[in-house]
Amino acid sequence: MKYNGFAKKLLAGFFAASMLLSTPVIAAGTEVSTEEDVYDPSGVNIAVLKGPTAMGLVKFMSDAESGALTDYPYEFHIAPAVDEVGPKLIQGQADIAAVPANLASVLYNKTEGQIEVLAVNTLGVLYIVERGENISTVADLKGRTIYASGKGASPEFALDYILKGNGLDPDSDVTVEWKSEHTECLSALMADESGIALLPQPFVTVAQTKDPSIRVALDLTDEWDTLQKDQEDPSSMITGVVVARKDFIEEDPERVDAFLSHYQESVDFVNENISDAAALVGSYDIVPAAIAEKAIPECNIVFYRGDEMKTRLSGYLKVLFDAEPKSVGGALPADDFYYIAR
Repeated sequence: MKYNGFAKKLLAGFFAASMLLSTPVIAAGTEVSTEEDVYDPSGVNIAVLKGPTAMGLVKFMSDAESGALTDYPYEFHIAPAVDEVGPKLIQGQADIAAVPANLASVLYNKTEGQIEVLAVNTLGVLYIVERGENISTVADLKGRTIYASGKGASPEFALDYILKGNGLDPDSDVTVEWKSEHTECLSALMADESGIALLPQPFVTVAQTKDPSIRVALDLTDEWDTLQKDQEDPSSMITGVVVARKDFIEEDPERVDAFLSHYQESVDFVNENISDAAALVGSYDIVPAAIAEKAIPECNIVFYRGDEMKTRLSGYLKVLFDAEPKSVGGALPADDFYYIAR
């Protein structure tokens, strides 16, 4: 499908919807390349967002760059901000993209079903941290103030879901002091001896390098899993997915499956060879290697496709939809959103 003039209308909606997305995670101190990437129309063009959703791809990127992969020409573009990735996909400059989970749903709705999700690549990366040892359960948050960023976006909806699931009213049992960015949360935490903050990886690791007294009190992904464990089809808290244009998939499904095979191998390498993977993460300027080595085990880098991907993702999107329909593009995606190998 060629979007042409249709793209302008979609882009306007995309930029409005991007305000409701998960906050992109970029560690302080990283540098962003200003080079223009050249997209090869005969190859597989992949756009990824800087942060955890790009980490699982680094071995794939390295093998493609070195010429170790010869099945298809793969071109990667690492974007520093989420509002660069969606337009590349809509305008046909990218065939495949690694994006926040709810952006995938937004794009599906905005393009009237012309986007499919291929796999889940990153589970939740949100953590409750504190300076001290006062929080060990969600119930311990009652009566406390939490510094957080992401109001009106996925972090708020996920936090509310977990609080409610543990019998707490987000409006009366806790006080959430919303900040515009993670650095403000960290500053507030540093100024408050009894402070609590909601932070994502790898920013948690960055924060701990600045102040080793900061500790992880709660892993929101684990808390989500606890609430879901008795469900017939349990969902997961999900940060990122990989999506593709439907016309690209239909043109050559074998090319898509080859991409997914290389991607799974890359994810396995990253999780099993953390030091080597961290060096690659640093070489691609995603986050510094020293930060990556500490953060990778906490970034929940995974590879789920097929029915498992559909079950985990559909339940997560339902939670977001119930909290704010606009966060997923106004409607839950239909079954054709979930790619099952042809």
